[in-house]
Amino acid sequence: GMLRNGIDVARSRVGVLGITFKENCPDIRNSKIVDLVRELQDWNIEVLVEDPWANPQEVMDEYDLKLDKLADQAPLDSLIVAVGHREFRSLDPISLRKLCRGEQPVLGDLKGIYDRTSAREAGFSVFRL
Repeated sequence: GMLRNGIDVARSRVGVLGITFKENCPDIRNSKIVDLVRELQDWNIEVLVEDPWANPQEVMDEYDLKLDKLADQAPLDSLIVAVGHREFRSLDPISLRKLCRGEQPVLGDLKGIYDRTSAREAGFSVFRL
């Protein structure tokens, strides 16, 4: 999706919302999101991860990943909402879009928590699993 939207993938910054195993839970064991982060990093993408439920030190110790506050790291080229924490569900597509630059960033809504039409109207290209 990023390539289709003219985003230079190898020089891009992607924000990932969520690293825990499931929503509204601090458990990071067996998180498959780490595999996603590693795959993006293999494409030379700068990946920034935010998770209000995860313990930053545990994430660093277990996965060698630093948690960030995406609002402090903006602008991003695309976003992936990987875990449906209530904090992320409370955000609307317009708020998410403010974190991004470019004409049409990709919003990977892996949990299907955002209205697709609203996300498109906010300027995102949307994909879901």
